[in-house]
Amino acid sequence: MTTLSRIFSTSLLIGSCHLMGAGLSLPAALEILDNNNLEIKTTALDVQSAASDTAIAKGYNFGSLDFTQTASRSNDAGNVFGFKLSSREASFGDFGFNDFLNNMGLIGVDNQQLLAIQPKDLNYPGYQNYYQSKLTYMVPLYTGGKLSAYSDISEKMEQIKKLDADHMKTEKRYELRKSYYDMALLQSSLDHIKIIYKNIMTLEHTTQMMIKEGYAKKVDLLEVEARKANVERSITEMEANQKLLYHYLSFLLNQTITEIELPKNDYPASAISESDVLANNTDLQKASQGLEIREKMVDLAYAPFLPQIGAFAEASSADNTFLGNFNDHKAYTIGAKLSWNLFNGGVDKNSLEKARIEKMKTSAQVELAKKGIALQFDKIRTEIDSLNAQVKSLEKELELSEQIYKNYEGRYSENLVSMSDVIIKQSMQIEKVLTLQSVKNQRNERIFALEKLSNGVK
Repeated sequence: MTTLSRIFSTSLLIGSCHLMGAGLSLPAALEILDNNNLEIKTTALDVQSAASDTAIAKGYNFGSLDFTQTASRSNDAGNVFGFKLSSREASFGDFGFNDFLNNMGLIGVDNQQLLAIQPKDLNYPGYQNYYQSKLTYMVPLYTGGKLSAYSDISEKMEQIKKLDADHMKTEKRYELRKSYYDMALLQSSLDHIKIIYKNIMTLEHTTQMMIKEGYAKKVDLLEVEARKANVERSITEMEANQKLLYHYLSFLLNQTITEIELPKNDYPASAISESDVLANNTDLQKASQGLEIREKMVDLAYAPFLPQIGAFAEASSADNTFLGNFNDHKAYTIGAKLSWNLFNGGVDKNSLEKARIEKMKTSAQVELAKKGIALQFDKIRTEIDSLNAQVKSLEKELELSEQIYKNYEGRYSENLVSMSDVIIKQSMQIEKVLTLQSVKNQRNERIFALEKLSNGVK
């Protein structure tokens, strides 16, 4: 499926969700996230940039083909003579034979004087135009493995950028899913608080009736009203937190979100094993790629000990007019060059030793990272088990506090307990609701942290 079709299908899905009034579902939001999130887009561009670097590194293996067009005018003796030779237009007159022929009478009479005559045509030529068209191809035949090492290193860097992109996608998915479950927990707590608020309203009405009948005092009503205001403040805070979550979801999805479909459960199930984490953890994969880069760096450091061989081919044509007599003045050159550094004060030897040490260091760091990730997995698993136990205990405590409150509310109607006692029990009930929400939040955060550790594997 193309990116355009994915976006189109996602838009249809969002539209249908709003039409049904169910809000944006988590699967639909995840698809929008992959296509719209700006940080994910940025890392995708980093991958494209790294792919270009790889193509550049591989391109050096194919050498270079250059075209050069030269246009010159000179009366310098060396240049003029060279121009004519390059253009295949040199004549005996260019060598100063006129002066030689004019003094042929000196042959055998005074040869030294003859040889001392300076050829004017050679030393003082007139201006000469020179146009040369040249095509040059140069290719490295053997570089001691240097070019292949650079290509391999660039490919590994590209893989690391891809892992960074995967990690960013996992991070944003983690934040999105956590926001959905945070919203579900917040809604659950809000529902509990609203039930408590409804009970307070009932208690307020009961207290008002009892005051009329002389069974309660006005201070009891003031206590109820104070508790009611306190609960209203809690409801306002929770609703504000919901708005903040919607703002954050809009930021993640890069579009306005006003309604979502809450998950059916208020916590995500997770069955991630240690092997899942070690096989999929992004940091471990990047460390592995880093070790392979270090291995290629050793190959690169060894390359200076080997010869460098290159070849070239050149075709050219020159004339005193632009492109004049092009075919008649063609010239070709082919050749090869070998260079081999035999001594440079031990620099190459020490560079190679340093590269080997860095490779051993990176290898040790990879092993340390594996042990560290395994330790982190065990720590998170232990924390999840502990928080699950706390959730079960708090749920029972909340159920008990609700029953106790109802009991005290009934006893207050019978004048068996004071309003302060009822308010205390209700405060305990609210405290249990908020504590349960906090612990569930911690549990969800740890579950998502485990998923993030395994790069999104659930």
